Amino acid sequence: MKIEFQGAARTVTGSKHILHINGKNILLDCGLFQGRRKEAEDVNRNFPFIPSAISAMFLSHAHIDHSGNIPNLVKYGYSGKIYTTPATVDLLKEMLLDSGHIQERDAEYVNKKHKKKGLPEIEPLYTVKDAEKSLDTFIPLPYHKTLNLDNLNITLYDAGHILGSAQILIEAEGKRILFTGDLGRDELPIIRNPEKISDIDTLIMESTYGNRLHKDIENARKDFKDIVSKVFQRKGKIIVPAFSVGRTQEIVYTLDILYRENKMPHIPIYVDSPLSVNVTEVFSKHPECFDKEALEEFRKDGNRFGFGEITYIRDTKDSIALNKRTDPMIIISASGMCEHGRILHHLKNNIQNPRNAILIVGYQAENTLGRRLVEKEKNVRIFGEEYNRKAEVFVLNEFSAHADRNGLLKKVNETNPKKVFLVHGEPTQMDSLAQEIKKRGYDTYTPKPGEIHTL
Repeated sequence: MKIEFQGAARTVTGSKHILHINGKNILLDCGLFQGRRKEAEDVNRNFPFIPSAISAMFLSHAHIDHSGNIPNLVKYGYSGKIYTTPATVDLLKEMLLDSGHIQERDAEYVNKKHKKKGLPEIEPLYTVKDAEKSLDTFIPLPYHKTLNLDNLNITLYDAGHILGSAQILIEAEGKRILFTGDLGRDELPIIRNPEKISDIDTLIMESTYGNRLHKDIENARKDFKDIVSKVFQRKGKIIVPAFSVGRTQEIVYTLDILYRENKMPHIPIYVDSPLSVNVTEVFSKHPECFDKEALEEFRKDGNRFGFGEITYIRDTKDSIALNKRTDPMIIISASGMCEHGRILHHLKNNIQNPRNAILIVGYQAENTLGRRLVEKEKNVRIFGEEYNRKAEVFVLNEFSAHADRNGLLKKVNETNPKKVFLVHGEPTQMDSLAQEIKKRGYDTYTPKPGEIHTL
């Protein structure tokens, strides 16, 4: 029994891990690598393994850095099934088609510029048709229902990260292997806490915030209110890049709470992402993923994502119209790391106005536009053009749906594993966490891309 690390190894995006068990190759996740455009293109188009050699795939959750390269996996030869939770299946019916659409539109936009400069055209990473074909491979597997696959038992448990997120437990050859996917935090709004799983032989765990501690979510709400009030007073716009799944709903839910408590100025809010609109509708179909508080709120008052100040935008014309307006507003738009989609147009049109603000509410990977904004670089490139950033940048990591250092150490203690492999983290975060886990007596590794370990 061996494990091969081919993505999100000593980096955050592009999650891909392969278990070699009983002559089978089991793929855990197949995410898009996000970073420098040329490097990302090369990594995402060229798999470090043969897709047709994969026996089965299990997916932890719907975020694109874990699921976004599935269309290429199928396009290049994978013919098996992909098992994941029912909520994740429903989310990906929206997300992968949207991703294919974005790939096509971004290529079209870049090619217009290339044509003017006499440069060769680029091809989209994959198309809507590629995404549609990949959807036929999905098989829903509910939490706690064990699937037997040729002497392998696989069970999904709630990871508490986003709607439908799962920890994947594989039992084979008398061993118990747990892949956390992205591990959530206790007491996050809307979704349940991560489930406890014990007596694990091998733990494959994310390490995004391996050297950081989160503030309480109530502090984040207060900070959010203060930022909105400050920018509203100077009559600016607040641009919020947010993942369509999880973060957008959490921000909207938070704004609803602040409005109901009369803690917010009356400022219009626009969720400008067709995907976010569709995903929010998926949330209402899966109350089995809600925590007790959210379930009671939804049963009592109905849709908490549709209060009076908020407008959901699908049409491109309505999106363009927002950039022509100068009145105060909040615009929440995908993608969360500012690499694709409508958020790029909002940033392009608003980043040079000092009255405006950019509010970062999630993790930004290295070499992404989002990271350059977090680091408050004065000049950034959007669609290949340079812009002077005059808009103020605020960062609220407290909204992160990832476990912090204490949460990750808690997971190690709960599982009490013989071996720990840390993935999905930058080296500074990962190495610090690894040192602490080793101090506690656990055999711990931080594998590089391509490394294979015997379990």
